[in-house]
Amino acid sequence: MATFGKRVRECREAKSLSQQELAKQMKTSYTVVGKYERDEMLPSIEVAKNLARLLDTTVGYLLGEAANSNTFKDPAMLQRLNEISSLPEEDKHCILYTIDSLLQNARTKKAFAHK
Repeated sequence: MATFGKRVRECREAKSLSQQELAKQMKTSYTVVGKYERDEMLPSIEVAKNLARLLDTTVGYLLGEAANSNTFKDPAMLQRLNEISSLPEEDKHCILYTIDSLLQNARTKKAFAHK
């Protein structure tokens, strides 16, 4: 099971940031980032929110609430979800209906490919 620190590291590496670069953006030292990543220290709620924002993820993902989802490590996917979420309900419904149809089609193809 991935810990808070492992999730921070995965997200940092997904953005191709060094500990030093992330620390600079956070206005702290790289040793603090290292302690977070080694689970030697936990950040305050405000720092966790800032970390999530800088890493293009959510506090929920960093805390393990979405442990099985790679979506929150993928900045492009997270941006798409945020854009969909901010749309008017009718547009959101149409987009999600289309996505559901495409996913069903992909699942069907996958099921028949294995036979």
